Amino acid sequence: MNYPEEVAKKLNALLEKNYDSEKGYLLASEKVKDQELKFFFNQRAKERYDFGHELKDEIRKFREAPDPGTSLKSDIFRGWMNIRSLVSSDNEAVFLKEVLRGEIAASDEYNEILQDRIIPPSTGNILMRQRNSIAAALNKVKSFQESKA
Repeated sequence: MNYPEEVAKKLNALLEKNYDSEKGYLLASEKVKDQELKFFFNQRAKERYDFGHELKDEIRKFREAPDPGTSLKSDIFRGWMNIRSLVSSDNEAVFLKEVLRGEIAASDEYNEILQDRIIPPSTGNILMRQRNSIAAALNKVKSFQESKA
């Protein structure tokens, strides 16, 4: 695998994670009643949509093709969350728990890729900004959990 392919492969992994997060946030927004949470989830979905476009542009700079969609694993998980939310009396707690788990995983994935020396500095700057935004969202989710407890 040559350099552009290797970088694009790593960026495509993040792109897929952002597709998955966007769809997960949209689902969470549909299922919760709390207007503040609904707004927060919609903001995060829009942010992940924007992250995806930034990553696509970056992948194209390496003359590679961005991946087209979400992962099968994530599609199955969202179906399960949909079912779980139907039987749960506390959708907010369910979705906050899952969003927290997803944001921790996303942050870890960004950190792992940022440590890779193959990532050029200009791409690294984009990834750091996105990762920092994810960290801020993670802190906000923790704050929501504490206030809902």
